[in-house]
Amino acid sequence: MDTLLTAEIAANAPRYRRKSSTFIDGIHDVSDNQGKLAPAQLYSTMSGRLFHSGRIAIVMVGLPARGKTHISVSMGRYLSWLGVKTRIFHLGDYRRATVPGGHVPEDYFYPNASPASMMLRQKILKKCREDIYAWLNHENGQVAIYDAVNPTRSGRIALAKEFAKHDVQTLFIESYVDDQEILKENARNVKISSPDFHGMDPDEAASLYLKRIETKIPVFETMEEENLNFVKMINAGQAFYYNNVSFNYLFHRIVFYLTNLHIKSRTTFFVRAGPATDEDSYKADAPLSEEGMAYAEKMTETLLRHREQERQASIAQGGPDVPLRPLTVWTSTRLRTMQTAEPLKRMGFKVRQRSQMSQINPGVCEKLSERAIRALYPEEVKKHELDPYHHRYPRAESYHDLAVRLEPIILELEREQNDLLIIAHESVLRVLYSYLMHCSTMDIPKLKFPRDEIIEIIPAAYQNNAKRIHIPGLDPRTIPGSPEDIRIPVPGDPSANLPPIPGMSSPEPVDVAVPRPPEKIINNAKETVSDKLADED
Repeated sequence: MDTLLTAEIAANAPRYRRKSSTFIDGIHDVSDNQGKLAPAQLYSTMSGRLFHSGRIAIVMVGLPARGKTHISVSMGRYLSWLGVKTRIFHLGDYRRATVPGGHVPEDYFYPNASPASMMLRQKILKKCREDIYAWLNHENGQVAIYDAVNPTRSGRIALAKEFAKHDVQTLFIESYVDDQEILKENARNVKISSPDFHGMDPDEAASLYLKRIETKIPVFETMEEENLNFVKMINAGQAFYYNNVSFNYLFHRIVFYLTNLHIKSRTTFFVRAGPATDEDSYKADAPLSEEGMAYAEKMTETLLRHREQERQASIAQGGPDVPLRPLTVWTSTRLRTMQTAEPLKRMGFKVRQRSQMSQINPGVCEKLSERAIRALYPEEVKKHELDPYHHRYPRAESYHDLAVRLEPIILELEREQNDLLIIAHESVLRVLYSYLMHCSTMDIPKLKFPRDEIIEIIPAAYQNNAKRIHIPGLDPRTIPGSPEDIRIPVPGDPSANLPPIPGMSSPEPVDVAVPRPPEKIINNAKETVSDKLADED
């Protein structure tokens, strides 16, 4: 058979590289399924693998209730955001799929298990690892995250050798926790929702669960293998230990992300800045109007009342009577966002400005109506309708540009240990919300954040949860979206004016003066992990 050089194959092959959605720089491709594009992906390759880093297996290590799954999901979300083809393989999923109801023999987790339990364990392990190899070898996967206990040194060494045979580089990540308060908090937040602990005091249930772990997995060896590549996270990020991690750019991005990550529980709030005196202008850094000042006061009152109500509700359900976590406030450097935070600043809350959180730049479309944009820039409108996420109008930013600009904010968001309130423009909130809630790229430009709502995001092991808090008593004129946004509905698209994410559009019109109770945002992904709450892998 004749062989051709790579360059000849590329030159004579069909157009494998699709036309750029920006029509300018060739960074992004427009695929038939645009929703799968990564929000902050900088370039694309024929193989789908980025950073020329080959294939990587990230192997989690640690006892249950140490935050392994939280780390796995967070890391997978970040890598996917960057355009790295990533998949998480939870060993517990394979156990539940193999054993009806997930009820394994009593001695399944013991080192000296019966031969039948050992065979069952090996069958489950084999199936999980076969799927990892199949995904890396045949689906152009780049990073496989293997979420399991992996308790023994001999098992980890054998696993690294097995991956090496498949030409897969291995990085072990151990979450080591000996802080009893962190352990109890993790057990309370993730594990004790199991029916096994129904009606039990949360602290008592957490202690019982941790004792159950010690019984089931009595032999656990912390990572000290000199010849393996590993990162050890100690007590939720209080300290890090690295061994042999000196591979390539992608490895260093992973390690850098881990240094910004922690597994402690905290809540993030999103809220719009109040209306300014020159609301229509992007260039003018206008102060808040009188309505904007009133909005800032009402928003602050609603937020603080909600936090205290949540604390009291937790105590009523048997939670500890502890003070609220400190609240940090982030704003952009725009005057309207800083002034919206002023009531909180007067109360002594820490307010920080972030220059990267400035709103999306509308370029030549500033202050133009949709009719004017269509008349002056018909070709640009066509491009925008094809890909509203990646397209940029002349001298404007695209949402992709904004997502890349916000990456340092995302890392700081992961590092923040206090509860966090972000006051920003709607375009910024769309991108940050889509990162935390793993939204489709093509849905980002359509997300809606009316001013009469505070969006609360609560981290969870498998999928973050969100709900909206109504701000009562606002002037209806302050509620709609920002005029400086570029909103060109796609002709004939019946979903153009519908909410892309359930619960993220404005609710039906109601009396703005009447308070509404907090409303949970529907998250279908949560239904797929409801059976994982009692997971012990």
